[in-house]
Formats: sequence, C-alpha cells, structure tokens
Amino acid sequence: MNDWPQAWSDDNRGNRYGRGSASAQPESARVMRQVRRGQAAPPGQGYGGVPQQQSYVNGQGHGGYADDGYDSGYNTGQVYGGGGGGRDGGGIREPRPAPNWRRRIKVTTLTLVTVLLVTSVATYFWADSKLNREVDLSKVIERPEAGEGTNYLIVGSDSREGLSDDQKKELHTGSADGKRTDSMMILHTGSNGDTLISLPRDSNVTIPSFKGSDSGKFFEGTGRQTKLNAAYAEDGPELLVRTVEANTGLHIDHYVEIGFAGFANIVDSVGGVEIDIPQDIKDSKSGADFKKGKQTLNGEEALAFVRTRYALAGSDLDRTKNQQKFLSALANQVATPSTVLNPFKLYPTMGAGLDSLIVDKDMGLYDLASMFWAMKGVSGGEGKSMNMPISGNSANGNLQWDTAKVKTLVEQLNNDEKVTVSGN
Repeated sequence: MNDWPQAWSDDNRGNRYGRGSASAQPESARVMRQVRRGQAAPPGQGYGGVPQQQSYVNGQGHGGYADDGYDSGYNTGQVYGGGGGGRDGGGIREPRPAPNWRRRIKVTTLTLVTVLLVTSVATYFWADSKLNREVDLSKVIERPEAGEGTNYLIVGSDSREGLSDDQKKELHTGSADGKRTDSMMILHTGSNGDTLISLPRDSNVTIPSFKGSDSGKFFEGTGRQTKLNAAYAEDGPELLVRTVEANTGLHIDHYVEIGFAGFANIVDSVGGVEIDIPQDIKDSKSGADFKKGKQTLNGEEALAFVRTRYALAGSDLDRTKNQQKFLSALANQVATPSTVLNPFKLYPTMGAGLDSLIVDKDMGLYDLASMFWAMKGVSGGEGKSMNMPISGNSANGNLQWDTAKVKTLVEQLNNDEKVTVSGN
C-alpha cells in the first residue's frame, strides 16, 4: 500500500505538469489567476481586478514587520523603484552636496604658491652656484670713498677660452694668446636715473702704484702713461679697477666680465637680438657685413657688430656707441616676458650667461639682476648713455679725456645727481 497522498502517488503522475498537480494544465496556468482587461479596478484593488497586496506597515500584516522605509513597489503595481525612504537600495538617491568652491580655490592657490616658492628657491641656488666669483676687489689698494648709488665696471674681453679652432675662424676672433679688454663701460645705478658710460680702450691713462693680484708684490707708480686696455693685459681685472679708480676718482662697487664665446651664446639663447643698424657696415677683420636698417642678429653676427671699428668713421668712439646700443638691446630682450616666463628659454639663457660671466667675490644675483634692469632702462630711454668726454689726442696718440668734464661727471655720479655732462 502506498502511504503517500494520492496526489503524490507515482501511479497518478501520468501526463501531469508539476508535482502534486491534479490537473493536466501547466502549474503556472493553474496557479495564476486570470486577469481581465477592461475598466479600471475599483478602489482597493490592483490593476485588472487583482486585489491589492497587504502592506506591512507599523507591525501589521504577515510577520508583523515594522516600516523600515522599504517598499517593493508591488503595492502600487510597480515592479521597480519603490517610493519609500530615499535609500540608495531602492529609493530616490539623495542629491550630492554642492561643491565647496571656496575650499577648492584655497587648496589650489596654496598648491600653486608652494610650487612657485620651491621652484624659485631651487632656481636661486642653481643660478648662484653658476656665478664665477674670481675677482677679489679687496686686493685693490688706495681706493676712493664710495659715493651714492652703485657703480659697475662691465668688461668685454677678447678671451678665446673654450673656443675651438673652427669657432675662432667662424667668429673671426683670431688666435692671440691670453686676453685683453675689447670694451669697457661704467654703469651707474641710482635714484636719479641710470647712466652708461663707455671707456674707449685707447683712452690715455696713468698706471698707478698697485699690488700684484697673484704675487702680492707692490709696484710703485712711475707716472707711466699708456692705453687703458694695457692695464688689464698687465695684471688683470684688479689692476684695471685700480687704474679706472685712480684716473677718475670714482669707486667701483662691482666687476662683471664676459668673453667672446659667452657673448655669442647669450645672444643665441634668446633667439637673436633685434637692432637698427644706422649704416652699411663691412669689415673683414671682424667679419661684419650688414646693410642699413632694422634686423635680428644671431650670436656670430652680434659679435662681429660690437667688435667692428675699422669700418667706422669714428673708429673706437663709434664702436663704443654700437656696443652700448647692442648691450642695451640684449638686456631688453632678456627681460621680456617671452623669455622670463618661458622656462625653455629662461634657463638656457641664464645658463649661457652665468657660465660665461666672471664677477667679483661680493657680487650676488640681486646685484646682477639690478645691473641688467638698469641696462634695460637705459635702452628704453629711462637713463643716459654716453662716451667718456674726450678733448682730443694726447702726445702719444691715445685719446685724451676732457679733465674738466670728467671731474664734473664724477661729482654728479658720486652725489647720485642727474648727469648733465655730455660725451663724444
């Protein structure tokens, strides 16, 4: 005898659908109620006449579940997305809080300031380490009292150091041993305008007593007169400073020197310098070959331009004017935003300039920057550029300074007054 209920008997299975089914219909058809399509259901019933399912609210209904904000959606006939509680699990998502723009701006600003500060400090120490502080002005004896403002002695030497034979040929520098001064200028910076004064290399000067920069040996002055550039050739920067101070009475605060290679490299690093050349120039000795008018010179062309004197009517006096004009234009080019704000241009320019400069031991980056800004100001018409006043030629054929004008000029510079003296 089979103890199982009749509906579960193996003998009653036949062609039934599903276990326990007493009908030949599929289980889904047997279980599911038929839903009529037609008019809307009366109140209290669901769609198509299906009674609304019991809600489990406040402990009522099967199981006595309390309302926890969850709604399956079946009560309203919706399958997805109930309307209860605003939970992420099945309700409407709560709106995201509005961005705190004040905080974001503050964090961004702080980050940028920090990056700028770190970069500036790193750049300062990098640049400071590149300065060649080789000139010791403490070795200069019997110096005049310092006046108001700051005086820089800027020297362009004809040093071929670092140039290959091909470069010497390309730059038309020749192959002379040692180095001499190819140009000399005094730049005075002060509160009454900046003044740039060229000292012609053929200026007649008296070599004073001095102490050897290397030997420390004292050399008594004999009244010997010679060209100014001979002082540099004889005992370097220290004797040149001593000679300029002794012949002018002007205290030199800082010394800056640059050679041929360094000058050309600086010009190339800024992409050339635009300058207006006042006349056609052709000089086989310097390699200059220019037509009159505005043009951009690269390093090689710039060096040829500032060294040219044989093709100029005023020879060395005209050359010093061209040197002033070009150096001011170069300083103006270096100080433009396109160079200062472009790290791909600024760092190569600084590297080329600092590597090739020779300065005194007390020179700092601030002093160097002040010098360049002053030269930029002179080129922009905010200062004055001139040659040392010349009265004619001396007995030995050198250029003789105008003693009276030079005295007035030095007094005005020492007192940081507006310069009224004119030069040649």
